[in-house]
Amino acid sequence: MAPKITVIGTGYLGATHAAAMAELGFEVLGLDVVPEKIEMLTRGEVPMYEPGLEEMLRKHVAGIEGSTGRLRFTMDFAEAGAFGDVHFVCVNTPQKHGEYACDMSYVDAAFASLAPHLGAGALVVGKSTVPVGSAARLAELLPEGVELAWNPEFLREGFAVDDTLHPDRIVVGVTSERAEKLLRDVYASPLAEGTPFVVTDFPTAELVKTAANSFLATKISFINAMAEVCEAAGGDVVKLAEAIGYDERIGRKFLRAGIGFGGGCLPKDIRAFMARAGELGADQALTFLREIDSINMRRRGAMVEMAREALGGGPFLGKRVAVLGATFKPDSDDVRDSPALNVAGQIHLQGGQVTVYDPKGMDNARRLFPTLGYAETALDAVRGADVVLHLTEWREFRELDPAELGAVASDRLILDGRNALDSALWRAAGWTFRAMGRPAA
Repeated sequence: MAPKITVIGTGYLGATHAAAMAELGFEVLGLDVVPEKIEMLTRGEVPMYEPGLEEMLRKHVAGIEGSTGRLRFTMDFAEAGAFGDVHFVCVNTPQKHGEYACDMSYVDAAFASLAPHLGAGALVVGKSTVPVGSAARLAELLPEGVELAWNPEFLREGFAVDDTLHPDRIVVGVTSERAEKLLRDVYASPLAEGTPFVVTDFPTAELVKTAANSFLATKISFINAMAEVCEAAGGDVVKLAEAIGYDERIGRKFLRAGIGFGGGCLPKDIRAFMARAGELGADQALTFLREIDSINMRRRGAMVEMAREALGGGPFLGKRVAVLGATFKPDSDDVRDSPALNVAGQIHLQGGQVTVYDPKGMDNARRLFPTLGYAETALDAVRGADVVLHLTEWREFRELDPAELGAVASDRLILDGRNALDSALWRAAGWTFRAMGRPAA
């Protein structure tokens, strides 16, 4: 008989995991302590933009006409404990205010609330990104006869549905063959497709996510450091990235120079990793991550200075600046630690009249930066602008008509902060085109 599944925490990770488990054929109960979130999910709506997620959710939520009814939601830990055989903990682990370390209060609260309602034989599975050593501590909070496993998530925003249904690997930290077998049952469908299944101890499973994110952050900051050298030497970082990317040991992914990484994962994960290494007495092993973080943050300031220079080198006061992009990456409405919004905010604070447009992130951007100007379309954002900044690489922006935008802009001046636009196309339409790490002409 297939195990029944609960998902504790129905934010970005939890909502996706719950819907995907229902899609794979399991009976699923999602739990959250925020009433508005539960009400929304019960209506078949998701509190964030993620391609394909709402459609998958509506296909399974009980009470929606035509659904399988395999997915329900609750706020009652007792109900969750009685319902589930396998309990996935998917709550948030944000950065602590004023510190590098990760805030474990949501994870601790989830375990403390769930534990009293668990019967012998239950398996609790941690998916949240936590400091190494957390699983061993959390296992002590569970009653006798209840096991813990650690199963890190590797979701990419914009691809989360596919990453959950067809993961590139499944990692499980377990202490028994029974826990391993249960998780093999849960992931039978992707395993049948040939997804690698890596079985480890707790510390290794916890380290996999932070190690992977640290590597990706390093690769992004490396090419951005090369962009700085290219700017000083007159080189072209796009051609440089292409040339080194053909080396299969390096690969071409994550080698696009620009204003750097952001979002709710990479920045806080590498900082938490540094903090935890320090606690373990291994801080020297990760000192390089401080420079990775520093390079990343420096690129935002570099974009502001590039805009200032393009406008003649004086103050931004009275200058009209159009910003294309608010989210930290395309195909998402996530503006957490968004480099695009950071750049827009810096220019605004220095007196510039900034107007932002983003295909999906406008509402979240307005909540975070209410004093910026916002336009309903890219054309409206560019109208009357002295300079246009392309800061999030949405497909919509790559497909814009430079001639149409040129007709409404005050000056045909565009800065590509993501090295994603066709420079020849924009220059042919009469635009002065600049990009980070590339020659001016």
